[in-house]
Amino acid sequence: MAKTKIEPIEKYSLSKKDRPKTLFSKLGIVGCGTTGQAIARIISCRGIEVVFIELSEDLIKQAIDSIGCQLDRMIQRWGMTPSEKRSIMSRIRGTLNYADLSDCDLVIEAILSKTRENSVDVRKDVFRRIEQHVSPEAIIATNSTTLVITELASELENKERCVSLHFSTTSPDSGILEVARGLHTSDEAYSKVLTFGKLLSKVVIPVEESPGLISVRLLVVLINEACQILVENIAKKEDIDLSFSSSLTTRQGPFEMADRIGLDRVLRHMENIYNEFGDIRYKANPLIKRLVRANHLGRKTGKGFYEYDADGKRIKAPLFKVASSG
Repeated sequence: MAKTKIEPIEKYSLSKKDRPKTLFSKLGIVGCGTTGQAIARIISCRGIEVVFIELSEDLIKQAIDSIGCQLDRMIQRWGMTPSEKRSIMSRIRGTLNYADLSDCDLVIEAILSKTRENSVDVRKDVFRRIEQHVSPEAIIATNSTTLVITELASELENKERCVSLHFSTTSPDSGILEVARGLHTSDEAYSKVLTFGKLLSKVVIPVEESPGLISVRLLVVLINEACQILVENIAKKEDIDLSFSSSLTTRQGPFEMADRIGLDRVLRHMENIYNEFGDIRYKANPLIKRLVRANHLGRKTGKGFYEYDADGKRIKAPLFKVASSG
């Protein structure tokens, strides 16, 4: 009887180099704060692997736990099953090492920074570090709305693969994705980002490169005007929010939006856009500055225009009153 010959099947398979690669099979995110977490969750829900960069193991754990809590809330609303959550979480991984971005098709910078000058320098450094590890074809994007991609990509070797890609500030789960191409952005890179938006079931809104794009420029003017109405004692903040949300059929009023975004972030948006255009419409109302100085930043600190419990639910009692000018 002939002896059976056994050979491993691995040598007959395609090598990793020869295997066909699906576009956007893996994405990277640098910075996994509130916005980065929302982006990671949205992308992983579409079956795409996500690796994010953070500054410490504690921040990695904090981000993973927070994403898990977001998915738990979806389960409670019957929007997801526990098995779906496990599948989504298995596609999200945190790391301290930029080398782990090497096989990403797209890397999105989503860091937070205190001032414009510091933000530009830090983001440029992030872009350089990303470029050291990803392939020349990989797209490098920023989620920043008030800093232009041309400036952030100015020191890179392959500027043509850089783009500004903005998930909604007030609701990352909304159906739109604002995309701005820089002076050097290639048609190929822009086309790939359009494909990426479709993979996420987003409607891509093409915009010209400009600080604030569409949504944030409109938003900061709205919040500023709401603050001015409040300071003039024309109406209570609750009624201002109610008037806006009811008449325009939005889920939130301007003060509720500001608290959700974070007043420190709103202030940065205003300062960046005001520095660019010099228009008084974008100059932060003193009321916003006062709250930020007091560390009343909104939901994340428990106090902002309103007060919030440990679960981020608004406490109905008013936090403060604006003194009458009379």
